[in-house]
Amino acid sequence: MSASSTLADRWALERIRKSVATAPLDFRLWDGFELPSIAGPPVATIVFKNRRALFSWIWDPDLNFGEAYMFGAVEIQGDLLRALEVIYEALGVKPRPWWLWQSSNDVSAARENVHQHYDLGNDFYRLWLDHEMVYTCAYFPTPEHSLEEAQIAKMDLVCRKLKLKRGERVLEAGCGWGSLALFMARHYGVTVTAMNVSSEQIAFARRRAEAAGLDAGVTFVEDDYRNARGRYDVFVSVGMLEHVGLADFHTLGETIGRCLEARGRGLLHFIGRNQPMLLNPWIRKRIFPGAYPPTLREVFERVLEPGALSVLDVENLRLHYALTLEHWRRRFDHASEQVREMFDDTFVRAWRLYLAGSEAAFSTGMMQLFQVVFAPGASNAIPWTRAE
Repeated sequence: MSASSTLADRWALERIRKSVATAPLDFRLWDGFELPSIAGPPVATIVFKNRRALFSWIWDPDLNFGEAYMFGAVEIQGDLLRALEVIYEALGVKPRPWWLWQSSNDVSAARENVHQHYDLGNDFYRLWLDHEMVYTCAYFPTPEHSLEEAQIAKMDLVCRKLKLKRGERVLEAGCGWGSLALFMARHYGVTVTAMNVSSEQIAFARRRAEAAGLDAGVTFVEDDYRNARGRYDVFVSVGMLEHVGLADFHTLGETIGRCLEARGRGLLHFIGRNQPMLLNPWIRKRIFPGAYPPTLREVFERVLEPGALSVLDVENLRLHYALTLEHWRRRFDHASEQVREMFDDTFVRAWRLYLAGSEAAFSTGMMQLFQVVFAPGASNAIPWTRAE
């Protein structure tokens, strides 16, 4: 515990309050000194436990708020989700300065980035994901649908958008625990080659395929998407593009162009933004190293346009992702004691902040969830209407 607050401490607290002046929040220091909300009844109180946490916010709030929260140096008393929502609304979207740059995610870096997040253990993810172990945005026909129903609806939506036909060959880049690949083979009769660099996920997916009797129709390959070979009628990627990295978008485009038949089609499902901006530095450091959520323009210019791929349909499902995250967050909180036993309290706090912060980002429009359907530009084997 730091000593009694000084005039400098109180000045810093006032500066923080002014930085989010329209957010209805109370702010409190370790010795009880408090600045009340100037924007109406507070939704929460942000408590700084020590001087280092206070001044680290001044120095770099995007990184250090998350650091201080995960290590317990900052507390949010009240509704964590609403606190983050009003902070995001107060800060608004700040486009990325021209000088910000992200290095290439080469094969080695991509594998390490995936390992840090997705290889935390299947038992961990099983605690709070749906029965199918789908770790991407669900699709809720109505808000009252369960998470399990919504994830199945999402997989079927993807298949219907791709107009899958029995006997077709599908390449899936970034297959998670195998749910979509198995769904496509079981319900649409296609043959799937599914690629992923996560050892734990691939091993899990192979066991699932064998248990379901689908191992002849689905091949799970532990390898980077860049090494895909062969020709396919369909290319699909759900939740991988944001991990590719802007510098490697052209490589993804080249892979699609090399593997997709002239009369084929594809779908990209990814987290994105309305304006170019790097991912929050705390999220990059602690949760998703190497990730970058692109704008539609960046995807069109760097992935699709160089290969003359025609965009057929674009849909934004960001509110579906906010609701997906609400389900995940509530399940995670329910299982938090088990998670704490697997890891520690710091991990629990970090992931609680990540899930709540992500939900707030989608609910306030800071993040988007795009589905883009495309086909080779010379192909006329495309739907006449959306109803087909």
